[in-house]
This record gives sequence, structure tokens and C-alpha cells, in this order.
Amino acid sequence: MPPNTTASTGQQPGKSGRKKGRKARLVVFVLVLALIGGVVYGAYWSVGTVRASFPQTKGSITLEGLSGTVDVKRDGYGIPQIYASSDEDLFMAQGYVQAQDRFYEMDVRRHMTSGRLSEMFGESQVETDEFLRTLGWARVAKEEYEKKLSPATKKYLDAYAKGVNAYLEGKDGADISLEYAALGFTNDYKPGAWTPVDSLAWLKAMAWDLRGNMQDEIDRALLTSRLGPEQIADLYPAYPYSRNKPVVQEGQYNELTGTYESGGGESGGGTGDGTGTDPGTGIDPGTGTGTVDPGTGVEGASGAGTADGTAGSTDGTAGTGSGLEGQLAGLQQVLQDLPTAVGVNGDGIGSNSWVVSGEHTITGEPLLANDPHLSPALPSVWYQMGLHCRSVSATCQYDVSGYTFAGLPGVIIGHNADIAWGLTNSGVDVTDLYLEKITGEGYQYGDKVVPFTSREETIKVAGGEARKIVVRETGNGPLLSDRSKDLVRTGKKATVDSAAPDRGDGYGVSLRWTALDAGRTMDSVFAINRAKDWDGFREAATLFEVPSQNLVYADTEGHIGYTLPGRIPTRAKGHDGSIPAPGWNPKYRWTDWIEQDELPYEFDPDRGYIVTANQAVVDPDAYPYTLTTDWGYGARSQRINDLIQSKIKDDGKISTDDMRQMQLDNSSAIAKLLVPELLKIDVKDPAVREAQKLLEGWDYTQDADSAAAAYFNSVWRNTLKLAFGHKLPKEVRVKGQCLWVDPVDPVGPAEERVKVRECGVRDADQAQPDGGDRWFEVVRTLMEDEDSAWWTTPESGPREGAENRDELFRRAMVDARWELTAKLGKDIDTWSWGRLHRLFLENQTLGTAGPGFVQYALNRGPWKLGGGEATVNATGWNAAGGYGVVWVPSMRMVVNLGDLDKSRWINLTGASGHAYNAHYVDQTDKWADGELLEWAHSEKAVEKSTEDTLLLKP
Repeated sequence: MPPNTTASTGQQPGKSGRKKGRKARLVVFVLVLALIGGVVYGAYWSVGTVRASFPQTKGSITLEGLSGTVDVKRDGYGIPQIYASSDEDLFMAQGYVQAQDRFYEMDVRRHMTSGRLSEMFGESQVETDEFLRTLGWARVAKEEYEKKLSPATKKYLDAYAKGVNAYLEGKDGADISLEYAALGFTNDYKPGAWTPVDSLAWLKAMAWDLRGNMQDEIDRALLTSRLGPEQIADLYPAYPYSRNKPVVQEGQYNELTGTYESGGGESGGGTGDGTGTDPGTGIDPGTGTGTVDPGTGVEGASGAGTADGTAGSTDGTAGTGSGLEGQLAGLQQVLQDLPTAVGVNGDGIGSNSWVVSGEHTITGEPLLANDPHLSPALPSVWYQMGLHCRSVSATCQYDVSGYTFAGLPGVIIGHNADIAWGLTNSGVDVTDLYLEKITGEGYQYGDKVVPFTSREETIKVAGGEARKIVVRETGNGPLLSDRSKDLVRTGKKATVDSAAPDRGDGYGVSLRWTALDAGRTMDSVFAINRAKDWDGFREAATLFEVPSQNLVYADTEGHIGYTLPGRIPTRAKGHDGSIPAPGWNPKYRWTDWIEQDELPYEFDPDRGYIVTANQAVVDPDAYPYTLTTDWGYGARSQRINDLIQSKIKDDGKISTDDMRQMQLDNSSAIAKLLVPELLKIDVKDPAVREAQKLLEGWDYTQDADSAAAAYFNSVWRNTLKLAFGHKLPKEVRVKGQCLWVDPVDPVGPAEERVKVRECGVRDADQAQPDGGDRWFEVVRTLMEDEDSAWWTTPESGPREGAENRDELFRRAMVDARWELTAKLGKDIDTWSWGRLHRLFLENQTLGTAGPGFVQYALNRGPWKLGGGEATVNATGWNAAGGYGVVWVPSMRMVVNLGDLDKSRWINLTGASGHAYNAHYVDQTDKWADGELLEWAHSEKAVEKSTEDTLLLKP
């Protein structure tokens, strides 16, 4: 078990206890390493080496390139507030300070985004680098820097890079971070200089993890191999607009003006397309093929069914057949093997943000809350800091505080002196996969063969020979299938529907994605940081092209708002982007971009609050464009709406702490639906009946100490496996655990009764779907049809089959009882949700793949957590893989616009990326307990909270 700075209860010891504990663990750590590594490695792993990389936080340091002195004030949690007299000094200092705390993290990220992980970690990362080079994030970032961004933004990026490099000057790897010392055992890697493109490329990684519905496109296509259109429609039910409200409830699209108009307050600015490019740029394939008969495609191919419940088209959009199925199955495996930047390979990504106007708050001014849900990481993906000009003027324009990413200048989420803003993933569809017919050195487009655009990439490998790859691009985008020899072989032999073109030299899969076009999102970050009011904010947001995000807003003048920015494509009639399309058919190309002033927004709505939690943005009856067919289904958003309404009814008022409490809400929507039915089931087995009784009187709240929550979630997991697991194609199932129960006395010892084993990928009793809120809606819509075929399941060993809903529920309750007996013991009085639902924090490189003693040094945990999938307190778990926490509220904040110094915030881990630094995980206990820290903004409040001051001098 890694060293744990928290008791499993989540309680935090006293301050002196923390210091003593850290010192004791450090001694143990050094002794263990000395025993394992011996004298040769002892020099690397001495106490001096561990501490050598810790940042200097007091005194003064001279930095060449500064024009004046910069103050870096850190509070008791090591969170820095920077004070400067010019923009360049401010961002240079930001680069220096972030490198002090997090350079190893920054270095790994830039190697990931540029497809250069093999330079650090060797042969094992070559395939990952090949795929990332094919996407070409760094190439697009370089184009943005050279051709798209404003001179001011480039100046800030240059200053930031100068600050990072000032920190690196004269330092060896071990002087920078403990991880470099570990790498030094097998690798002579040395960190190189930081560049502005390194910062920009991180935005591409963020966009990749928040890319929308690409996984759903793949899954829907793969489902056609085993399911018909009606069955697929069952698995992608229509969004429940009547039950779960969309984000925008009072806006209306004006057909006469062609703009989207808010239903409350003044409309505000933000006109223009905001793209800075001809809307046709990147859409016209530029093939010179002239007019093409749109009928040349895969007419007659069977439909896959769409998310709105329709049966699917017959114009080839499905592209079913061994060609597409084989390619997509292989591509799905490639995608699952990629490292994640901020998310869970694009799956399960969510967030909460909401804003309440002053008419409903105790202060009489708005309150704004935000908690993005991302993969747990150590250190946290977020970095808290303040950037303050001593006097805001034309030469120094910033007074902003909040969360950013290490490696990126500016603030991504937070507030300045006048406005506050938060982000959640919109989920709009900005990716499309295309099946491409390959012929010779080109690809079919209409009635002609068009040559690929090709480039050669060289991948350097630590300890090995360099590799060369060729990246080929079509008019739709890069050919992803080239990155797998299996996919290439499959494509050469593939067939598709008889109406498609002849096979030629086979088929491949390409990706069209907005983030592969150079854009101006970095301009937007700085413009938002400077914005003073709604008009300035919305104008700045028009530049936030990728990833498309829900932006909530509040200001010190009492206004609240919401806007949806982003570069969002339009598609030809009949193609909604829900399934892969035939690349050879021109009618499936993107046709244009939605103009920014046509995108949904709200300003000062009459209801007095706005909620975004990945639900539908707008009712399709009130909006002419398809933004996506794959919204989150609104379980979290509607719960937040209900919580707000319950507080403001009868003229009640909401406090900052009320907002915090809402963020911690553990109520389960699916439990509220299913438990009354589960309690009706006649259970004969006394041991199972004992577990069933846990649900009697349960309030559906998934607290960490709840035995009822543990049992219910196991019932839910087993329900999904029994109802859907064996009916889905193996390609869309996720490896998890299979449960086999011995046919012995039902109250016999657990070790004799239950055996748990890992499923193989092709196991007949394959694990069930992931259990996200789409599956909530799937089960909800099937509840009334008690004899649906989905409720049937065959016998499994000694386990009886099921012919209807209640029989399947009974079987799930039995299996859940014995699964938890195996995991938690026979005595249900000892059961708790937190014992199953645990958070481990792992260093994202050596903490997962390094030597055991290195993992011991870098990782932390576990923490027993409440919450769960699709709850407001979204400590998500994947039902296919067990109950462990796989995504979390990566930070939480509540901004008080009445008094910014009374705002509150917390991070998942801490400011530092250095293992054994006092600020490595010093916020995690409080995060787990739902606490928030004071968030100083004014100079007086910052001074009061300051414990260390460092002067950076020219």
C-alpha cells in the first residue's frame, strides 16, 4: 500500500501530526530505497535529492528578462498569488512559479501532446506516439502560434516560456523533480527548453478528452452486427425534455433575424462568427473534382438507429459490414489504450456549474459554483493561482484568480475583480468518423481518386532506434486506421454493403474534428480574463473555439448569464453525425459552421438561475440546428434544478454554504426509481432477504458509510450485466469482473460460496455496460415493459435464468448479495459504500508503470468516498470494472460576487507536484470531506493569508 496521508475515514490529523508523519514516512522511504537500490542508487534517493527539487518560496531570485520586481506570495497551502507591474512580467513569473511546482507534469504533457513520449519512456510508448503524431496536435498548435493568434497573446506565451526556461537554467533532472532521478536509472533523458507551442498543444489534449460523441458513433456502428434498429434505439433513448430541463429555457431562435435571442434581460453583444476564418475554410475538400453525383456512396446500407429513437437511414450512413465493423473494433482498442489528458478517454466526462442571481441569495448578489468532473490525477490537473497587476492599466491589464493548467498562462476558470465564470463540457458533436475507400496512392471521393496529403514523421526512442511513419490525410482528416497493422490488413480484405464502391485496395477510417483546424482559443482565455461585463465576456467567448464548453457567468453588477461558444459544424440534411459516414460520398461532408450569434445563450432569465451539467443545451423544437444527438441525460442537472427550487420556494435565500452543500449531494436518481420495485420482489433466500431489508427506509443517499448504497449499487451493476451484457457485441463490452457462485448452502462461508475471477475479453459471461446516466434512461424507459426481451437472461452455472423484469431483478439481488459477501464479508453490518467506492491517486507516469518502490513513493490513497455515477457529487465508477472511483469533481469552487474574498475553493490534491512536499496532497482530506478553503483575492486578504513571500528580481 502506498504511504497514505489520510486515514481511511478521511479525517485529517493535527498539524503537528502531519509534520511528524511526513518525517517518519520520509525516513522509511529512504530506508526502503536504500535496501532495494543499494549503494549505487543511494546517492539519487537521499533526503537531499528528495528535497533538492522543492521550490524556493522565500527570499529573492534574480531572473534575467524581468523589467521589474515581482512578488510571489504563497498561503498555507502553497497557493501562489503573483504581483507584477507589466503583463510580460506577470506571465513570465507565472511560468517560473508553475515550473517550480509542476515542471515534470508539464514535461510529460508536452511530450504527450507532441507524440514524443518515447523520448522519455522508451519503446513502450511508440504506438501511442504514432497515433498522436497522426492527429498532429503540435503541428496545429504551431500553425495557431504562427498564423492565428493576436500579437498580444503571442507576447504572453513568449513571456511564459521565458519564465519556465529561467527556472530550468542550470538544473539537472534530479534538481527538478524526483521522477527524473527515477528515470535516470535506465534513461539519460534531459529536459529541453519550453516553447510557446508546448503551451498551445495542451489545449488540443484537453479538447481530445472533451471531444463529444465519437465513442457513441463507434458503438452504434458496432451494435449493428448483433442488434436491429429498434434494439439500438432502446439503447439510445430520446432525451427526456419534459422531465430534465435543458440549459436554456427562456431563449428563442428568431427566424427573421437568424439569431438566437435570450428570453430575459438585455440581449448583450457577441455578434459575428468569431472564427476569424472564412466559414468554408477546412470544409471544401479542395479536390478539384468538380460536380459529383451524391448518389455514389453506400446507398442501401442498413441503418444503425439514431439517438433520437429513429430507425436509422438507408442511405449508407451506417456502412455496416465487415469493413466498418473490423475497422471500428480495432480503432476502439487503439483509443482505449491512449493516455488521457484530463478525462476518461472521452467517456463519462461531465461537470456541474450553476449560477444564482442576487434575488435568490442571502447577499443580494450572484453566487456561482463549478466542479468539473475529470479523471483523478496526482498531481491534480488543476493549478490554483492569482495573477495581479499592482495597478491595472494599459501596460498591466490583469487582476484574475482561479484555476489554470500547469504549462498554460492565464486562468481557465475563476474570477477577476468584476466577473466570474465557470465551464462544463457541452458535449456538442464536433467529430465525425468516415469510412474511406483506398485506391492506389489516393482515396475515392465522388467519381474520382484524390491523392492523399502525406508527411513523414520520425519518432525518437530512448534506448532504441528511431522509427519513421507516414501520416496520410484525406479531405476529411487523418487516416487513423494507418496506425494499426491489424486495421490495415482488415481494411484490405474488407467488404461493405453492395451499394458501396468496389473494394479497390481496401478501406480505412479517417477523423474530421474541429480541433485539427488552427483556431484562437488562447486569445479567448486572455480576453475572458480581462472582461469587465457581459458584453465583453460574450465577445471574448466567441473566440473559444475548441473544446466547445458551456460557459456560465456572473458579475458584481448583479447580472447572470450563459453562452455556448465553439466552432460547431453543420451537416447536410439526413446526416446528423450520430454514426460513421461514407467518406467517398460528398453529401456527408460538413457544410458550414454555426454563426456565433446563432448559438444559444441566456442573460438574466426570469427564473433567476442557470444550471449546466452536461444536459441538453436547448429544446430542439426551439432551435434549427442539431448540436448533437448524444447529450448527457440530465439526471445531475435536474437534481441541481430541484435543489435550487427547494431552497428558493417561499422566498427562501441561498448562501455560499448552501451552494457547497449542493455540490456534495449524493442522492441517486436510479435508486429512487428502482428501489420501490426491488422491495416488492419476493425473496426466499434468508441471506438475500437480509440484504434486501437494507433498502427499506433508505433515502437513496449514497453516503460513504451507507450499507444500503453498497447493496443497491451492486444490484444495479448486476442488473446491467444480466440485462445487457450477453446481448451486446463483444467489441462494445468492457473488461470487468465475472461472478460465479458455488451451489452450496446459501448461508455458508463466503470463501466457499463465492469466487470472483477476471473476465477475458471474449468471455461468454462478459462484463456489463459502464452504467452511466444513459443506462439510467435505458432502464427507465424499459420499466413499463416487464416482458421486454432485454429482461431475459439465460441460466449461468447454478444460477436460474430470467424471463421477465422481476425475475431478472431477483437474480440481480441474489448475485449482489454474494458478490458483496465475497468483497465485504458475510456480516452486512460491516458493509459500507465507502469500502467499495475508494479513490486511489496515482502519479500519471511512474506511479502506474514504474518500479514498485517508485509507485510506493509517488502514489497516495485510498480515500473512502460517497457519491457515485450521475449524482451531483459525481465520484463516478464504471459498472463494467468494479466500484472504484474513476472520475471525480476535480476541484470545487463557489464565487461570491457580493464579496470576492468570501469565495471558496478546493483542489483535488495540492499545489505541488513533488512527492513528500507539504503541499503534494494537503487539500485532499478536505476535498474528500466536502470542505472548501478560503479564497483570498483582494490585496489585503492575500496579505493576511500569506505565509511565504519570494521576490523575483530583474
